[in-house]
Amino acid sequence: MTVSGIDSYRITTEPYYLSRGSEVAVFEAAYAARLPVLLKGPTGCGKTRFVEYMAHRLQRPLITVACHEDLFASDLVGRYLLQNGDTVWMDGPLTLAVRAGAICYLDEIVEARKDTTVVIHPLTDNRRRLVVDKTGEHVSAHSGFMMVISYNPGYQSALKDLKQSTRQRFVSLEFDYPDPDQEAQVVAREGVVELSAAMKLVALAVKIRGIREQGLAEGASTRLLIHAAHLMVRGVAEKEALRTAVCLPLTDDERLLETLYDLIDDVF
Repeated sequence: MTVSGIDSYRITTEPYYLSRGSEVAVFEAAYAARLPVLLKGPTGCGKTRFVEYMAHRLQRPLITVACHEDLFASDLVGRYLLQNGDTVWMDGPLTLAVRAGAICYLDEIVEARKDTTVVIHPLTDNRRRLVVDKTGEHVSAHSGFMMVISYNPGYQSALKDLKQSTRQRFVSLEFDYPDPDQEAQVVAREGVVELSAAMKLVALAVKIRGIREQGLAEGASTRLLIHAAHLMVRGVAEKEALRTAVCLPLTDDERLLETLYDLIDDVF
């Protein structure tokens, strides 16, 4: 079955992704077995890029939903809308993915309302179907459909954690920042800087990640390093690029900022 508009969700150009182990093979095996996948790891370590890469590799459309506390089940499943004076049903992103055989990626799933995440349960067990309460329809998942969710364990709390009834439905892949040599390759490629400059950026990130116990909620992500690289190649002075693209996004605490600026002086 062809679902109207689904081709707009296809990734036509292969995303750059540097494999770190067996994650590609495990994801492919999970897809072949029709198993859902959970990705967990810190902010900006490559989870979303990995999903994009796998969608391209598997030649499946990718529908991404950024989860938040105001995300209702109807935002995923769909709702009735007024159109030219008539009431018509409009599929939500999850229903569209189920019908079309796309990969549905729910990014930062723990940010969504608990009563919203329950809607994915029938899709992540042997039933592989979506119950659309408002229409009474039970939509069987297309053979190519795959559910992928992600979250950041660093933000776990009693209020923001996955229920065991959800977690145990998924094959889980753990992500972290690449080793320094690999991370430098990624920063050089994505930030369009020389490898030597990328290595200095990564060296700074390693130092910053080493002081998390001093109060930083997160270490410097690979994404922030790439942002700094983009500023640098466009003429922003190194230290200014690092302050604005790395340090200030990490914290507002003056004491921590002074520590971060000292680390910049050590490396640059």
